[in-house]
Amino acid sequence: MPAIQPAAERVRVSAEPDWYESAGISLGIRVGSLVYTSGQAPIDAQGATVGAGDFEAQARQALANLSTVLTNAGSSLADVVKATVFVTDIAQQDVYAKLRAEHFPDKPHLAESFVEVSSLAAPEWMIEIEAIGLIRQS
Repeated sequence: MPAIQPAAERVRVSAEPDWYESAGISLGIRVGSLVYTSGQAPIDAQGATVGAGDFEAQARQALANLSTVLTNAGSSLADVVKATVFVTDIAQQDVYAKLRAEHFPDKPHLAESFVEVSSLAAPEWMIEIEAIGLIRQS
């Protein structure tokens, strides 16, 4: 019978301030050489919505938050292998495609799902992005 390998340790990824601490969730979890982020919303470090009514401003904030979480885990936007983008209006796909090209220019392109939902955790949010990234540094 083969030996059972111990499970990889789960390490919480945070930021200062940690904008999700009050919600009781982690910004991300690092497991082995991967980081799994929670959905990053268009909020500032204090949890206030950025860009109400402006999809591009909200998407840029969500991407900036995603970058912060990845960096704090020893990863980066360039190390993302899979992203899931939740939007409340699928018609914003072209706007997001432009931002994706700016923030994820490397090939091979990341795997991505772009999904319309009826609402997100806050009614003014128009986008939320979660990702899985490789960890390149400790």
